[in-house]
Amino acid sequence: MSDVKETRFRVGGMDCASCASKIDTAVRRMPGVAEVSVSVTAGTMRVQHDATSDLEAIRRKVSGLGYSVTPAAGGAEKPAAKHVHGPGCNHDHGHGHDHGHGHKHDHGHAHDHDHDHDRAGHDHTPKAATVEGLHGHDHGPSEGPWWKGRKGRLTILAGAALVLAYGIGHLFPAIETYAFVIAMFVGLVPIARRAIMAALAGTPFSIEMLMTIAAVGAVIINATEEAAAVVFLFLVGELLEGVAAGKARDSIRSLSALVPKTALLEEGGRTTEVPAEGLAVGAVILVRPGDRISADGTIIDGESAIDEAPVTGESTPVRKEVGDTVFAGTVNGEAALRVRVTAAAADNTIARVVKLVEEAQESKAPTERFIDRFSRYYTPGVVVVAALVAIIPPLFFGGVWSEWVYKGLAVLLIGCPCALVISTPAAIAAALSAGARRGLLMKGGAVLEGLGKLTAIAFDKTGTLTEGKPKVTDIVAFSASSGEVLRLAAALEAGSSHPLALAILGKAAEEGIVPPVAGGARALGGKGVAATVEGREVFLGSPRAVAETVTLSDEVKATTAALNDDGKTVSMLVVDGVLAGAVAMRDEPRPDAAAGLKALKDAGIRTVMLTGDNARTAKAVGAELGIEVRAELMPEDKQRIVGELQREGYVVGKIGDGINDAPALAAANVGIAMGGGTDVALETADAAILHGRVGDVALMTDLSQRAMRNIVQNIVLSLGLKGVFLVTTVVGITGLWPAILADTGATVLVTLNALRLLRPIRG
Repeated sequence: MSDVKETRFRVGGMDCASCASKIDTAVRRMPGVAEVSVSVTAGTMRVQHDATSDLEAIRRKVSGLGYSVTPAAGGAEKPAAKHVHGPGCNHDHGHGHDHGHGHKHDHGHAHDHDHDHDRAGHDHTPKAATVEGLHGHDHGPSEGPWWKGRKGRLTILAGAALVLAYGIGHLFPAIETYAFVIAMFVGLVPIARRAIMAALAGTPFSIEMLMTIAAVGAVIINATEEAAAVVFLFLVGELLEGVAAGKARDSIRSLSALVPKTALLEEGGRTTEVPAEGLAVGAVILVRPGDRISADGTIIDGESAIDEAPVTGESTPVRKEVGDTVFAGTVNGEAALRVRVTAAAADNTIARVVKLVEEAQESKAPTERFIDRFSRYYTPGVVVVAALVAIIPPLFFGGVWSEWVYKGLAVLLIGCPCALVISTPAAIAAALSAGARRGLLMKGGAVLEGLGKLTAIAFDKTGTLTEGKPKVTDIVAFSASSGEVLRLAAALEAGSSHPLALAILGKAAEEGIVPPVAGGARALGGKGVAATVEGREVFLGSPRAVAETVTLSDEVKATTAALNDDGKTVSMLVVDGVLAGAVAMRDEPRPDAAAGLKALKDAGIRTVMLTGDNARTAKAVGAELGIEVRAELMPEDKQRIVGELQREGYVVGKIGDGINDAPALAAANVGIAMGGGTDVALETADAAILHGRVGDVALMTDLSQRAMRNIVQNIVLSLGLKGVFLVTTVVGITGLWPAILADTGATVLVTLNALRLLRPIRG
């Protein structure tokens, strides 16, 4: 299939993994469909298809199963990513990060299913409409109180019918059986309808089918009271699943709610309030103190402390001034700012994070794929075991038919794979959401699993372990005071945008020094800069250039050598032919780099710095941070070293800024991009640390390990409970009621356990 397109849909009404697998199976069988990815948590479906595919037929098929379907905003056809992920694939590079396609993230948009379809102009066939009307699945709590959703109403109705049947049974014992049968059918008809539609679409052994067989079987053996109660309990279980699924969905969607709906737009000297989603790139907005910033942008006037806690979890406000970047959804502290918008609403950092997380949840982890395959054989296996339990004892050992059929039906209910199937995706979705809220983006479950297995991590130096821009570290006074050295150096560098010049100007501003005006400034190619300041001839340049005109004493040479050994660049200041002093600068490590690397070492992970910088500077920074150093490397050398580590048996993570590190990022088991959320970084790597903290790498690996532990707990919990009740049912201790309670209870416990991962990440 050469010309593969990709279309995204929003699917309303999914709340457990069996919903996703039914939709997946049905759509996969449609002509022209190559690949289907369904995410319960995001409420989305991604379909890769060729030109022969009938998208309307796909929509009708999913609608017929009882779910609402609308094309995702911006989810129109686009060329699919080249890289198709097979089960063994460890990278999730190609998942459609087409940031420019206008995905509006209007997350409240297709939830009121009764009205939205008409409004969207969809032509529901009568059959599809009827199925939808009777469909028990609904988004439930994420769109208001649970009792207002269709699922909530159906559960209440079934419960009321059950209570009524009990009342009638006491008053008129003769018709008690019929009353319970009617009460059972109130809840069973929609369940059975879904079971039949799923069977026709290729999923004969759905959870609804097991439920329907068990309930009808119970009526046949005259256990009508239990049949009605079991249907009601099944609906309660589904409702609780919906509540839990809504919690995970809301966790990431609540990020979108951080962005204000309106902005103060400056035009022609006037300020007007406009909808934030309509802001164009390049527009200038006014942000008052205490307001949330309504778009990603660059400060063009003013300076203030910005509270980034809602987006990054950063506890202390970050000082921002002219030229600094601000994110939508963060809170302006003490002063008015004018901000030039750099990204449209659909492309701001939060919108892209939400979109990446949704797409990540559509791509399955290896464990999740294994559980899916396991349940494909497990469910028919349960049906066979239940049939054998019901038939063999009466046929061959003289057992009572009604007693053994009853036990067989209970085994059927115990076998419902609900809890098992949801055990993995629930934990992965919760972990991905928790990470995203902290600015830790992982593109899919495979990446989340891979992070926890890392045994070696290779860091880029500049911009990853260090700030990426030099800072003044030392001011050495020879014949003038250190304050005078800085003042004159700043005068020479005023107006320059060279990184070393910016470091000197930044230091002067920090010290409150106002540089004097320099006249006749001229750059002397490769040597330095000269000018006349306050009537004196001043020159700032490299020690080698200064040595051509001024004799350097042994003491000065020793001082310079010591600074160079620390990886610092030295510029010397000469005033009227006399050496006045020197300024030393270095690209300093990030404040949290040492602690972040120590956390990784404590977790037993080997760390190594790979840098193209000179060996002396690299070793000085490496010694300060306590990390193994490999310096003076070309991009292909970094890739080679990653390969060498892998051959030594390490599972390697590579962390860089995503541009010159692209070959090494791709070669590593997991490539992690560091810093500001640039497009290149987000697209080349498997994961991204948006806020550039080295300590977040350890948090990411820890989150991965916690998620994997959570998955193991969930699988043990779901299979363990089933095992216990299977034995007690065959022995005759428990019956239908406990069987369905075991299944529902396990599903709810597993989901709640997964939701523990949503707790804020501290670090």
